[in-house]
Amino acid sequence: MDDDRDKIPAILFLCLGNICRSPLAEGAARAAFTAAGIDARLDSAGTGDWHVGRPPDPRAQAEARRRGIDISNLRARQLAREDFYRFDLILAADTANLREARALAPADATARVRLMLDLVPERRGESVTDPYYGEDDGFAATWDDVGAVAAALVAERSSG
Repeated sequence: MDDDRDKIPAILFLCLGNICRSPLAEGAARAAFTAAGIDARLDSAGTGDWHVGRPPDPRAQAEARRRGIDISNLRARQLAREDFYRFDLILAADTANLREARALAPADATARVRLMLDLVPERRGESVTDPYYGEDDGFAATWDDVGAVAAALVAERSSG
């Protein structure tokens, strides 16, 4: 019988445009999994297509750099049908993107689709802070949110 703990996790982080929250989540998760010595296949996407091919927002890049992580090589892409088969878990930043992902999911999709902060018990049902239209300090709050998600993913993977 297969033990899911022996399988390399494949996780997709999802937000609206894939230039703020989901690339920060991918960066935080990469750092957390690497620090824990856990292999994982991680990516990010957006439900919208207007930023496809663009790097993360410069403010998101600056916040990640401040935390010692470089996300400048990431490029925005749109959620695709194949993602529902390529990933075990698709984590949406907010309920609107969660609904959109569930609406797009094929009937035979193998990926579980959940809200990111549902992995953090005291934050269940909450949305990751959306910093796009706010001040630069909003990106620190977003990092704190996605950092908590990354820590929860690693803890879940590390627990027996």
